Amino acid sequence: MTERGEPQMEAAAEVVQGPLAPPVATAAAGPAAGTVPQAPPPQPGSAAQQAVARVSTWNIANALTIARLAIVPVFTAFLFVDGTNWRIAALGVFLLASLTDQLDGWLARKYGLITDFGKIADPIADKALIGAALVSLSYLGEIPWWVTVTILAREAGVTLLRFLVIRHGVIPASYGGKVKTVLQIAAIAFYMLPPMPEPVRWVAMGLALIVTVVTGLDYVVRAVRLRQVAMRARAERRPGGG
Repeated sequence: MTERGEPQMEAAAEVVQGPLAPPVATAAAGPAAGTVPQAPPPQPGSAAQQAVARVSTWNIANALTIARLAIVPVFTAFLFVDGTNWRIAALGVFLLASLTDQLDGWLARKYGLITDFGKIADPIADKALIGAALVSLSYLGEIPWWVTVTILAREAGVTLLRFLVIRHGVIPASYGGKVKTVLQIAAIAFYMLPPMPEPVRWVAMGLALIVTVVTGLDYVVRAVRLRQVAMRARAERRPGGG
């Protein structure tokens, strides 16, 4: 279909040229034959621009995650030095590192800094901090070893599970996993405070243990579902599939 002004332009050309005048090439309204029309530039906010503007791995949220990993040896060293002041210092470093866990997650969500690196590194940093605290306190005879082994076995299992299904996708930390981390931090902090009554410590650690086991089973279910969805999607993309 031609543009509305094109027939008048052709008629005017015929009047000027006359019947014996040589033909003059006129510009066609559409693209020339044999040429490939150019795609329009991506509009602001389009999927093409969003794909180009990817979030950099080196951002403030991931920097806090790396800092939390670096703090773990400092906390452990303070914990093994005798003296009430050193124990308080160890508790302060432990709580500071735990605070960065909440802060980096908030920054990532608020400013759109969520990356695959952060999804993997953040729970690893949490496990390193919690694991160092549990092993150190068990070595010092303040937390039973079976509690430490149970929690560490769950954490190691979930981490291994993440890497086994990473080719299908990344399993982000769940809300239950965050609750589990907060309960573990609170229970460990209670054990690091000398005047804390023993029943309070056991109640806090018992709650942390229950949530730890339940959320571990939840990760298994999510990993199985992720694998099934990914395999189903690949089967549908194959020729003749779906």
